[in-house]
Amino acid sequence: MIEISSRTILSFTFSHKNLYYDIYIQEGILCLMSYRSYNFTHAITRKPSKAVVRGLTSQDRGVPDFKLMNIHHIDYVKALKKAGANVIELDALEEFPDSTFVEDTALCLPEGAVIMKPGAPSRLKEVNYIEPQLSELYREVYRIEGKGTIEAGDILTTESEILVGRSERTSAEGVSELKEIVSKWGYKVTEVITPPEILHFKTDCSLLNNDTILSTERLASTGCFENYNIILTCDGEEEAANTVRYNEWIIMPDSFINTTKRLIDCGFKVLRVGNTECAKIDGGMSCLSLRFTPHA
Repeated sequence: MIEISSRTILSFTFSHKNLYYDIYIQEGILCLMSYRSYNFTHAITRKPSKAVVRGLTSQDRGVPDFKLMNIHHIDYVKALKKAGANVIELDALEEFPDSTFVEDTALCLPEGAVIMKPGAPSRLKEVNYIEPQLSELYREVYRIEGKGTIEAGDILTTESEILVGRSERTSAEGVSELKEIVSKWGYKVTEVITPPEILHFKTDCSLLNNDTILSTERLASTGCFENYNIILTCDGEEEAANTVRYNEWIIMPDSFINTTKRLIDCGFKVLRVGNTECAKIDGGMSCLSLRFTPHA
């Protein structure tokens, strides 16, 4: 018999099916911590189409420069690869101006993928082009098929739950159907309300680690992150809130010096990528990829 002191802290890391876990003993309790919400092996991106200049936008910020957007996209893919991603780069879809924002089309979890039902009518058929890709990687692929709508830009997956923000693009019915699908994999879905001035829930937030969220003040003040540590974006840098945690790295837009410094000072490793052109049509770092570890 081994007696464990209440102050003993013993930990080690192991991997299983490409997912990493920490096992540790603290105060006599055996604990298991996973990193499935940001430890990934794969990413899917889609090249911008020339039609992106007609992309949906909530405010007039000018027409995107297609050539510069392409340069930024190439840099984004390089950042994902540096972070350890096996990147699947899909060709542009000229008939869909917003299709480079591939994240909105699916929720990818280790156990399976869920094809979304976008709330913007012009984006509905984009999902038909992502489903075959995910079906090659996953045994289980489901679709949102009811009367509700849901876009993955409104979904933040953490270690303990899936936060879904109701918004103009994501309805209560869409959230309800998602709950039913992912419950079979043991996930808890928490529905929150996205303030009306915010397009997508993740426009104003992103996951930094197991229990830390980067958020704007306006979203954090709603109380939706009361169970998490919060790092706020700096004044005037609200668009820095949408980042990507991929393995050890935070990929974030390069225009926000103060928030970048804040994250580095907190011990995070940062890769910066240009995003001025995607931002003109409400696109952020997470919008540009699907990130996942498939269990085929």
